[in-house]
Amino acid sequence: MSEETNHTPQAETPEQQHGQPRNNLFQIRLPLFIALALLVGVLIGANTFSPSANNPQGTAKSYLKFRDILSYIDRDYVDTVDVEKLSDYAITKMLEKLDPHTSYIPASEIAMARSYLEGDFEGIGVEFNIFHDTIHVVAPLSGGPSEAAGIQAGDKIIKVDGETVAGIGITNEGVFKRLRGPKGSKVNMTILRKGTGKTLDFTIQRSKIPTFSVDVSYMVNPNTGYIKVSRFSKNTFEEFKQALTGLRKKGMQQLILDLRGNPGGYMDHATRMADEFLAGNKLIVYTDGRGTKYDSKTNARTRGDFEKGALVVLIDEGSASASEIVAGALQDNDRALIVGRRSFGKGLVQMPIPLNDGSELRLTISRYYTPSGRSIQKPYVAGTEDYQKDMLHRFERGEYFHPDSSLFVDSLKYKTVGGRTVYGGGGIMPDVFVARDTLELSEYMSQLYNKNIIREYTLEYYRDHRKELQKMSFENFSKSFQVTDKMLRDMIRMADAAGITYDEEQFQRSKNLLRNNLKAFIARSVYGNPGFFPILHESDEEFQEALKQFAKAQRLATSGA
Repeated sequence: MSEETNHTPQAETPEQQHGQPRNNLFQIRLPLFIALALLVGVLIGANTFSPSANNPQGTAKSYLKFRDILSYIDRDYVDTVDVEKLSDYAITKMLEKLDPHTSYIPASEIAMARSYLEGDFEGIGVEFNIFHDTIHVVAPLSGGPSEAAGIQAGDKIIKVDGETVAGIGITNEGVFKRLRGPKGSKVNMTILRKGTGKTLDFTIQRSKIPTFSVDVSYMVNPNTGYIKVSRFSKNTFEEFKQALTGLRKKGMQQLILDLRGNPGGYMDHATRMADEFLAGNKLIVYTDGRGTKYDSKTNARTRGDFEKGALVVLIDEGSASASEIVAGALQDNDRALIVGRRSFGKGLVQMPIPLNDGSELRLTISRYYTPSGRSIQKPYVAGTEDYQKDMLHRFERGEYFHPDSSLFVDSLKYKTVGGRTVYGGGGIMPDVFVARDTLELSEYMSQLYNKNIIREYTLEYYRDHRKELQKMSFENFSKSFQVTDKMLRDMIRMADAAGITYDEEQFQRSKNLLRNNLKAFIARSVYGNPGFFPILHESDEEFQEALKQFAKAQRLATSGA
């Protein structure tokens, strides 16, 4: 974890698509309100509630019912209750009857909910992880105040502002609460550094810390570039544009755009990214809502930096919303070959509506459609609970290992601009399916990850070999560094101490993948993401398949079909 990334995917907030939240739609002046109240035969003694113009009688009656029940509970219930918590609970349960992405966010959670889409934050600038109930610094963020103060990878944070934070069951949110704060404010930290045998005290002045949604960009070979985009936040397009320009200067002629695990974000950054690949004024996405108020079409409008050249887009079941807009637009316009597995299927548009107590309603107002007319949204008629288990259902149906044949039917068939057949059914269907690789995975390896053993071991190894590692160029490290049998035995001993029972058969099954992952995480401590991803990709079946598909992608790029 890093200070800025304790995120679960949030519902998309396309303020930029529909302008600022339209409070005036939900606020009617007192005279009109009284007229409506009289119309339904009730006198509502306040001007803070506005019946819907579509159904004034129904909304007014329901409002009075809820108000009365809450008042009776507050006044007469046998025990003292927190009516605000009751109200929040009632609202949340009510919204579950609508769709899986309409949501209510209490005022206390607004800052955290919005932080996912922000391009920066104010704090001390460290990436951390929690091992054995202790905060370990994975790395100080480059150019941040922690790096300037001398915080090092591997430092254990023992106290923050005099409060002991080790051995208290601290959570990621607890770390954020203590380390983040206004720019210019100070935080006192006591750390334990391996090799010193004593604690060290630091006073760090918080500052604005930039965060990045383009995890890495690099040249795979002399003519092939790679860009990984992890989310669509407020700086994503600028980061992507810079990465694309940099690769073009290095001679890139074909590109892998990796949107795997990308849960979405701001819609306009997705459409601007798609525009970089599409010539002319091709349709990128359209929305359709109730009536025409929230209907829209977005077309390409600028000359992009990579409108020609082979393009492969990687997606999987974690690719959602804005990332599906990009993949769908490029597939339907025959501009890119889509490789991987069916994407998540989040195609509902939410409008954020601030409420008078500082909380927020994110209300679904329309659906996204790809240029060919496919709805991106997967079905949710079976209810929210079933919807949330969709990934499990896909696994049980075997969809991670072969395409779901039930989705390849005539009623879900659509045509790209070049006449290729693509299928709907929720999410984006890849042109080239890649099964999830499970040959080298094992329960033993899963436990190593679940208990952070792999990350903890590699951080320990880096601390012990920092000087020699920092003298190596990445090229030399990549070619010559080997994860030895002794290193594997040391990791196994660490796992034993953490209560993970050794399984020889499962270990042998995962041995080669473990070597790759350990090497990749050591590289990350030394070289950052530009070292981590190229090594990880050596054992990445989906990445390797993407490299094999450029001939087909080139035919699309040159013929449009």
